[in-house]
Amino acid sequence: MLVFAASDKGGTGRSVTSANLAYQRALAGDHVAYVDFDFGSPTAAAVFDVPSAMRGTEERGLHSYLEGETAEPVRIDVWRQTEHPLLRARPNQSGRLVLFPGDAGGGEFATGEEGLERCIDLLLRLNGEFDLTVVDLSAGRSYAVDMVLAATAHPRMRNVPFRWLVFHRWTRQHVIAASGLVHKEHGIIGGGVERGHDEDTLRAAIRFVRAAVPDPESPLWSQGSPAQAAWMQACDEALRRLAAEHRIGDSVVLGVVPLEPILQWREQLITEEDVLATQIANKETLEALEEIARRLTDDSYWGRP
Repeated sequence: MLVFAASDKGGTGRSVTSANLAYQRALAGDHVAYVDFDFGSPTAAAVFDVPSAMRGTEERGLHSYLEGETAEPVRIDVWRQTEHPLLRARPNQSGRLVLFPGDAGGGEFATGEEGLERCIDLLLRLNGEFDLTVVDLSAGRSYAVDMVLAATAHPRMRNVPFRWLVFHRWTRQHVIAASGLVHKEHGIIGGGVERGHDEDTLRAAIRFVRAAVPDPESPLWSQGSPAQAAWMQACDEALRRLAAEHRIGDSVVLGVVPLEPILQWREQLITEEDVLATQIANKETLEALEEIARRLTDDSYWGRP
């Protein structure tokens, strides 16, 4: 299955959350590919603590591949090349976790028919090799978004299952922006229909992930005043109404990631050791990531029996 990670704005937690989802699926035994199509800022390797590609790779990255400069993009075995001390000791029963980085300094670019064919070739190969392929897309209605919409509408990919995750923070601006990315005239659904997608099928393949959501009941806010608690509760209720009005309400939300200090200070993978041993991360955050990772392939959360 292909999972496309999108957001209308930067700073939504798209990359760090989708990397954590890929990590959780690999821990569960799936073979997982993480494809960095954030062409303007290919920094996924930083989340996986891979020092050789923190700002993209110097050669044979995804830019080079899509532009026909290399026949095969470089792949990084995260378990072997990470500097994260816990990840280097690959957990028993875990699947492969492979990163496909972008080129350092590659930047956004438009792809023609040849580039589109290379994209289709890559996605087909990855879908055949891996149980799950997570494709991290540039923010907004980007060239990367347009390219994968065209690719997944192509007859060669008719039988390849795919889903979209749209990430946003829990604020008014982000709710409105995320809704626009999907539902506005030139959004994901409209752009997909223009390229040959069935509207109802594409709509059913999109779910939202709310990131960095403050929980008024969390111990993080237990020292606040009663006035602050009441204000937070009122804001949360108002945001729920706004999300419903913009067609991104609870019924199309795959999961919620709590506001997590460790992710605000240092975008990284959250491990059980971070929760149980060092206690630098919250249990609720790890459980939320585990649950969203499970729901990715659970049809009951995608409107299917």
